[in-house]
Amino acid sequence: MSPAKADALPQASAPDLDILGDQVTIHPGGYVEPPQPHDVSERNLVEHMARFRESPFDFLREISLHVSGTGWRAYDNFIGQPIYYPGFSENMKAAVMSTPMLQHRIQELAERRVRVEDNQGLFGDGSDKARRRTDRQDEIVRSLQEVALRLTDGMICKFESKRFIRGAYYLCTQLLTRAYHQGIHVSSEEVLRLRSVAETAAKDKHSIIFLPCHRSHLDYVSLQLVCYRLGIALPTVVAGDNLKIPFLGFLLQRAGAMFIRRSFGDDELYTTLVQSYMDTLLKHGYNVECFIEGGRSRTGKLLAPKFGILSFLLDSVLTGRAEDAVIVPVSTQYDKVIETDSYISELLGQPKPKENLKDFLSASSVLSLKLGRVDIRFHEPWSLRSFIAEQRGRVGDPRPSSALSDPLSSQSRVRLLRTLGFKVLSDINAVSVVMPTALIGTVLLTLRGRGVGKSELIRRVEWLSARVRAKGGRVAHFAGVPTSTIIERGLEVLGSELIGTIDNLPETTYYAVDRFQLSFYRNMTIHLFISEALVCAAMYTKVKQGGGPSNQLISFDELVNQVGFLSSIFRGEFIYPTTGLLPNLYRTLLGLESDGTITLTRPVRDSDPSPAKPDIHDINTVELSTLERRNGRENFDFYNFLIWPFVESTWLGAVSLICLTPPSPDQSNSWLDVRKTQDTAQLLGKTLYHQGDLSYFEAVNKETLKNAFQLFEEEGMIFVRKSSSRTAPSAVRLTSEWTPNRDDEGIIAPEGKLWDFIEKIAKSRREGKNRRDGATVSTRVLRLADLIGRQLFETAVVEGVDEQMEDQKRRGRKKKEGDGRSKL
Repeated sequence: MSPAKADALPQASAPDLDILGDQVTIHPGGYVEPPQPHDVSERNLVEHMARFRESPFDFLREISLHVSGTGWRAYDNFIGQPIYYPGFSENMKAAVMSTPMLQHRIQELAERRVRVEDNQGLFGDGSDKARRRTDRQDEIVRSLQEVALRLTDGMICKFESKRFIRGAYYLCTQLLTRAYHQGIHVSSEEVLRLRSVAETAAKDKHSIIFLPCHRSHLDYVSLQLVCYRLGIALPTVVAGDNLKIPFLGFLLQRAGAMFIRRSFGDDELYTTLVQSYMDTLLKHGYNVECFIEGGRSRTGKLLAPKFGILSFLLDSVLTGRAEDAVIVPVSTQYDKVIETDSYISELLGQPKPKENLKDFLSASSVLSLKLGRVDIRFHEPWSLRSFIAEQRGRVGDPRPSSALSDPLSSQSRVRLLRTLGFKVLSDINAVSVVMPTALIGTVLLTLRGRGVGKSELIRRVEWLSARVRAKGGRVAHFAGVPTSTIIERGLEVLGSELIGTIDNLPETTYYAVDRFQLSFYRNMTIHLFISEALVCAAMYTKVKQGGGPSNQLISFDELVNQVGFLSSIFRGEFIYPTTGLLPNLYRTLLGLESDGTITLTRPVRDSDPSPAKPDIHDINTVELSTLERRNGRENFDFYNFLIWPFVESTWLGAVSLICLTPPSPDQSNSWLDVRKTQDTAQLLGKTLYHQGDLSYFEAVNKETLKNAFQLFEEEGMIFVRKSSSRTAPSAVRLTSEWTPNRDDEGIIAPEGKLWDFIEKIAKSRREGKNRRDGATVSTRVLRLADLIGRQLFETAVVEGVDEQMEDQKRRGRKKKEGDGRSKL
């Protein structure tokens, strides 16, 4: 559908609910007009807090309503299984400790240890050997039971006191809506549907598994507030033990947080304990919240799914230990994310600071800001059991749903888990709301030139919002309010630190001050246009050559080849439609042709010039349309500007592999520290940016480079040896077929598989001023990479990697023979 058609046929949408303090207000079309001074029906929270200070009796009365519980605040008639009663934690610990899986694992670990001690001759050869073995095994079992109980107590959430949660709700609502002064918005249609599903799930004792995206630490709070206010049982929130800091961890655990380690390693007892806890929650119908991406996204777009906790949840239903669970993908979007400053520091290579209470309290300054609003959207819930049955049916498994507990092969289970993870991400993207700040950031970073006038900014924001709707996306804040007003409020939220203004001109002009941080908001829209961006980046391989239109057209076969290549190297960055490359490409080309961006040349048919059903084989060449050229290629450039930073980053990652070229033949088997190697890639990128050979500073961000290295490992370009020891670093080296050759003078030759790979990426790379890609890499960049690489081999060589790997294999064999590991 073209933008014009999208505007002509607007899709009806249910009204939004605005949760601001204690008030829940319905707003049609998704926009909240801020209250006027004379309007006392709705005030922002700052005014309420000021009145509390001036009227202490009113303040105390409001507090007492929450602590004592009046009306909905009582949280007595929520939908779900019983929580917040004295003894909840003890009941949960008893249920977890009594699971057959955990008791079997404890017995197994004890038996392993006794066998080891028996082989060491610790029980002697007397007549009472059997008794000593039994006594020792019982002693180990008791020790493991104590360890498991202690770990369980530190892990589980503790829904004990309703008075606590009432006060916590009041406090968190006041703090959150003071920072986000327009409140929390949800769709009334989605909320009504969710409540209906929750009622059915509660009746069947099925858990609701909320799977939200993760943008901010506030994600932990926002969904809990919505569930509390709407009368749905609070979920148990899976959180990393890095948040288990003094006092704050105590509060979070009683508000619903369960703490788990970031890595389980080889700790079989702990792994079984987590699985037992998940089984207990799902078996008894308690709701669960788990962030599908694992950690917070530092780049603004969805990260690849993490399968740790998701694997535990899947196994509970797959094995029949839990009958079923309801999956609810959740999108949480902010006008402005509080932590973006720290995200940029981390992406540029600075270590992530450890969470502590001092930093948490010092962050209170943000609570005086006006950061807009929070949008929470719930995808239509679906049954995990039905999903498993459907996926088995697709691969030809004829077993009925009642036989789901039959064991799957390891390969089938991994495929099922990956499908589940990426389906959830796709569902989150489908319901995500594009905020005004994301529209503004996207426009400013996809225009040529230093800045943009106000009228042009308005025009491009309107064009972009129409394109978002045409792609099936949702745009917040547009309900009859002038676009100029929306932009002004968006600019106010983003602030002068991100977007600058030049006023003493015939027209107010805006420019990006911090392009790196602004890219966080641009990346919130890229998932909607990734197919168009890949096509335009492939076409750019010809357009960048210049000349007339005939010189810039691309054959369909060349287009398919480059689009397929780009899709492959970005498979860890983006989520593609499930229809396959060619059908999706054909649909994208028809859409771009309909929008007037490109012209498709089709073969002339003598007998039937208008086939009833055109297909992908009806296209010979693709080129920019005359209209698009006349308009200065603005739409074509828009799609390219979206993808170019990622092209640059992957190109930088590939160029950094040149640094892994051994300086001499006797170093060909040397292993390099992975972390130092990735730091070197960032150093190379910063150098290339400041020397003019890299167009985007955001291309040096750590997350995208890490994804690139993951791609290189999957493609067999590098070997990565992951160490199971925390003290020994992981190591990397180039595979022999991807290692560049050196000439007689020791200079790296611009040839070979790695060179060809770099060149293929460079074809879609933005051409810079006074820069030609092939010549650049073969001269300055190649020399610089070799120089940095030689320094890397002097400082980052990891000794004894092969011996470590062999030792790990030996220890793995011993473990299989019975050398069990347990914590006593």
